[in-house]
Amino acid sequence: KEWLSKGHGEYREIPSERDFFQEVKESKNVVCHFYRDTTFRCQIMDKHLTVLAKKHVETKFLKLNAEKSPFLCERLRIKVIPTLALVKDGKTQDYVVGFTDLGNTDDFTTETLEWRLGCADVINYR
Repeated sequence: KEWLSKGHGEYREIPSERDFFQEVKESKNVVCHFYRDTTFRCQIMDKHLTVLAKKHVETKFLKLNAEKSPFLCERLRIKVIPTLALVKDGKTQDYVVGFTDLGNTDDFTTETLEWRLGCADVINYR
């Protein structure tokens, strides 16, 4: 219940960089998708993250428009879109950059992404 009250269990967009800091402060595990509207692969990532957000309520799933967050992209050294920032205890621990870790293909499975997030220990993956 506490997780759900903090926005876990759904994949949602946050409006600004300032919201990012607030969101990661209140949750132990956060996956944040840095995306661009014009990037087709971001829509592929959205599809998988929507499924995983419902399945892994222990983790908060967010998305942030990279074009509206230049400070954060600079600070986190985000150069490739899509990039997932994997945040544990308020610190960015790992990144999933593009689809390289996911088989370098547009038609990777949700399970592949789930496995990758599990490797980073940002979700409870068995």
